[in-house]
Amino acid sequence: MAETIYDVAILGGGPAGYTAAIRAGQYGLKVALIEKETRLGGTCLLVGCIPTKALLFNAEIYDHFKHAKEYGLDGLGEATVNWRTILDRKNGIVAKHVKGLEFLMRKNKVTVIPGFGRLTGAAKDDIHSIEVTPQDKGKPSIVKTKNIILATDSDARLLPGVQISDKVLTNVEILSLDRIPKSLLIIGAGAVGVEFGSIFRSFGSEISILEYLPRLVPVEDEEISKELARSFRKRGIDTSVGAKVEKVENTKDGVKVTFTGSDGKQATKEAEKVLIAVGRGPRTEGIGLEKTKITSDRGFVKVNEYMQTDEPGVYAIGDIVAGMPQLAHSGSMAGLVAAAKIAGKYARPIKRDRIPGCTYTEPQIGSVGLTEAKAKELGHTVKVGKFPFVGNSKATIVDSHDGFVKVVADAKYGEILGVHIIGPQATELIAEAVTALELEATVEDLMWTIHAHPTLAEAMLDGFSSVEGLAINV
Repeated sequence: MAETIYDVAILGGGPAGYTAAIRAGQYGLKVALIEKETRLGGTCLLVGCIPTKALLFNAEIYDHFKHAKEYGLDGLGEATVNWRTILDRKNGIVAKHVKGLEFLMRKNKVTVIPGFGRLTGAAKDDIHSIEVTPQDKGKPSIVKTKNIILATDSDARLLPGVQISDKVLTNVEILSLDRIPKSLLIIGAGAVGVEFGSIFRSFGSEISILEYLPRLVPVEDEEISKELARSFRKRGIDTSVGAKVEKVENTKDGVKVTFTGSDGKQATKEAEKVLIAVGRGPRTEGIGLEKTKITSDRGFVKVNEYMQTDEPGVYAIGDIVAGMPQLAHSGSMAGLVAAAKIAGKYARPIKRDRIPGCTYTEPQIGSVGLTEAKAKELGHTVKVGKFPFVGNSKATIVDSHDGFVKVVADAKYGEILGVHIIGPQATELIAEAVTALELEATVEDLMWTIHAHPTLAEAMLDGFSSVEGLAINV
């Protein structure tokens, strides 16, 4: 029997990897997808984006029920949280989409190979070999392929000397707690930290957040950070920025964290549980990078605009790519680029300043392009427009009128440089701004684009119009 030689073998079955596999299959390539876990989906589907957003939706519904009488819904009584049912729903959503991926692999004739894949060196006669160790740690096998895509995902970083336990958690452990903690201390105010803070505050936990940098969600525009901090204070979430964590200790009833505050003074906070949310590291250890010409930086793989590494025939996508935001949607698009390049089809390189960022807190945050500060740093003469959701009728209808739309534009030509939203459905509204940047639209173009009424999207129209001082509803 002839040895199988694949057109492409992909290491990792998360959003980047499975998207690349599906697209390569659509192109008619012979595809192998190597996954070390028992289920496809990667961090995003199994212990990241999807389960977290399921919990956020439950939290949003619960927040609405707290105000049922204001909506004329009498006789419902006081809503209580059934945590077990919430977890079951979250797990059911994950299971459904895992099955969906299995179907998509069959539909697109992708061969799924369970096990841990490892590069064995440079290609011989243009054929690469991947050593695959089965999930049961049995005898390794060799997969032959013309091309390789590395999509091996990432892991939560821990603080030095800190170990995971029943009291010290990462994004993985916190998703399967047997009950809602009375208090939760979160170290790190990026997307993961503030989202879990938002979730558990809605469910009644006392929340404290420590952030080393000077503001919450530090990658966002400064005004977005200020608005989130204001909103969190309203919700009773305690935040400390410029806080350097020195020590994390177990106590009889929970965990004590010692830190140096922005004032230079040492302080402590205690909670029942601690969530470590200080970023993610690339999962590239042990995959054989050292046996190739691949260049890496602290484990992150360097690639060109078509996701090609320095090793011919080897690509890298997703969380392991140097300089690429660790977002499922950027990894998925990178997978499409790599698959197209391998298939000899048209591929458009990713423009990293056009990758949207979304944070699903209450209120939500959506952003794309340059912040005001970055635009000025790059030498742009900017004009800025802001429109508050309090002036949007649909925001009032859905009882969520905090926040604003902020547009950063080039003063001379009206080019849209960046859009930053905090408020209701910001993670959905940002899609319009992404499209505008991708099509190189101007403020004038968007000012004359009709938006339906009444919609939250009208806030975008007023946001763009506000750059010229012509917003209607303010």
